[in-house]
Amino acid sequence: MIDEFEAIQRLSLHEGIRLQPYRCPRGFLTIGIGRNLEANPLSREEIKVLGRRDLSSGITRQEAFFLLRGDIRRTINYCRKKISFFDKLDDERQYVLVDMAFNLGIGGLLKFQKMLYFIGSGNYRQAATEMLSSSYARQVKLRAERLAQTLHSGKWHL
Repeated sequence: MIDEFEAIQRLSLHEGIRLQPYRCPRGFLTIGIGRNLEANPLSREEIKVLGRRDLSSGITRQEAFFLLRGDIRRTINYCRKKISFFDKLDDERQYVLVDMAFNLGIGGLLKFQKMLYFIGSGNYRQAATEMLSSSYARQVKLRAERLAQTLHSGKWHL
């Protein structure tokens, strides 16, 4: 099982933290640690905890990490539901899929059919090669290199 604290550290590294709303490279309204507010609007629970629905004036670091924890749980659940072998993977390889789903959305991750096939069959070297040959890897560069190394070796590479 993925350690939430570790996932928070890694996603913070990959996403950065921005307390004011901004448009991500794909044009989506985003805040905090990669929270796409268009694809993932605030839930009732989040509105209740934050005490507001409008984030146009920004959020605190504490609020950013609160949102991230929920985003991580949601992303893990999507991976469990959509990737039949997800729970059979070791933590590091689960983390790679969660990171990609966090960044691309679960639908974006599921487009990596060859990579997922190779992961499911235990051919992590070929899965990493598939990841690195994608437009995703060309866009996120160092992030994809880290994830591919982690996928191949089963060990986190900073």
